[in-house]
Amino acid sequence: MAEQTQQRIAELEPQIKSADMTEEMQQEAIDVAKEAMTAHTVEKDIAQFIKRRFDESRGATWHCIVGRNFGSFVTHGKYPPCHSPAAVEPKLVL
Repeated sequence: MAEQTQQRIAELEPQIKSADMTEEMQQEAIDVAKEAMTAHTVEKDIAQFIKRRFDESRGATWHCIVGRNFGSFVTHGKYPPCHSPAAVEPKLVL
């Protein structure tokens, strides 16, 4: 069982494709995504885990979408200060 989980995580290695976040926040996103994928297999549970972790560590309100077959378009402004979403492949967006 543990071997299957490790294999699944290796196959789903998160990657940042585009971000308006500090390097520290990008690394945190990758680390939290890995932890979420280790703890959960259902996409809504993975999204909830990541959203709650970022709300706790970076303040509310974060949005997290997890899935393979979805489309989205997200914009943000710099004033007032806010954190933009990061595209984390292959399955999630913060």
